[in-house]
Amino acid sequence: MISRPKPLLALVTVLCAAIALSACGGDLHKSSIQQQVSEKGGNEALLGFPLLATKNTTRVACANPVEDAAAVATAVFPSFDAQQRPQAVTLVDSHDWRAAIAAAVLMAPPVRAPILLTDGADLPDATTRALERLRPSGTPLAGRAQAFEIGAARGGGLRHISVPSKDPFELASALEALAFRLSGQRPNDVVVTSGDDPRYAMPAAAWAAKSGDPVLFTKKDSLPADTRKAIERRDQPAIYVLGPKSVIADGVVKSLESLGRVRRIAGSGPVENAIAFARFSDGSFGWGVRDPGHGLSIANVDRPLDAAAAAALATSGSYAPLLVTDSADTVPTSLRGYLLDIQPGYQTDPVRGVYNHAWLLGDESAIDGAVQGKIDELTEITKVKLGAPQ
Repeated sequence: MISRPKPLLALVTVLCAAIALSACGGDLHKSSIQQQVSEKGGNEALLGFPLLATKNTTRVACANPVEDAAAVATAVFPSFDAQQRPQAVTLVDSHDWRAAIAAAVLMAPPVRAPILLTDGADLPDATTRALERLRPSGTPLAGRAQAFEIGAARGGGLRHISVPSKDPFELASALEALAFRLSGQRPNDVVVTSGDDPRYAMPAAAWAAKSGDPVLFTKKDSLPADTRKAIERRDQPAIYVLGPKSVIADGVVKSLESLGRVRRIAGSGPVENAIAFARFSDGSFGWGVRDPGHGLSIANVDRPLDAAAAAALATSGSYAPLLVTDSADTVPTSLRGYLLDIQPGYQTDPVRGVYNHAWLLGDESAIDGAVQGKIDELTEITKVKLGAPQ
């Protein structure tokens, strides 16, 4: 069993959340808590604080993915000194969820460039504040570039490398090529997911950030030429198709089988699809989270760019796969069941146990405070009887 001192973990979590929230629309979050305090009054006013952090959860409590991305980047790279700063950041247009998910591969080692979101060529206030704090030093892997400008994104005068494209399939292929150029390695695993339905593609961002495996997109009924070319740059790789037949047809899988070994990872809906990916393992590929003692990230499928915002959490701290919810005010049954399956337990001393921790992306419009409380309960270490399965 792995031992982790829980009080210290909780303190670090709260401190990281405080750093992260400086990048959010702070007034919005404050007014939300103040409103709950005034409505509930008395001792119940204390319930306002867990909307930031509970003992087993941390919320990046921002109003939109632009702010969430800025908050996560500054939590992962607190930037109190030069060693805590990123060498580069990845700038992605907030109107392009496909680019954001595919660009998560640049958060993988050795680049480790967190994603920040732009409004085309303009920098939102949250992104500007994050850049002022992060002050990327420039990566020696790319001529001291401080930023990777993906698609239509622009970076306000930073030394940069631009990755333009005419469509998302070409862009994902270009990002695969850039990741190879930067790392000098071409992983033998590839993730192919839906270019039409972001709800099923979202979990791929976390894995790309953790592993360096590229994310490529397909249409439901046909394999785009640029995706095929990117796969052909490898020698018969392992191809993992993320998504059920309803979003990626068997005909596409058949086309992929001529390019490498193919396995489909799928769930009946977006929530189940993310759980299937979190559980999955095949050799060195996959999270394989089927037991307690893990970090998790949870985002709402209505905010697909939060998948890119959370990507940095997948390759640092507690290395969190991305789970999704399709409801702001309830915990989906399948998600509840999965959290119960991996809930930590102890028999004699919880200090000797392992712990789960969940990062929640977004304010109460994405994940309600009551849902955060339930997730905290489902991730809490619990006492089990001797001899009983955990």
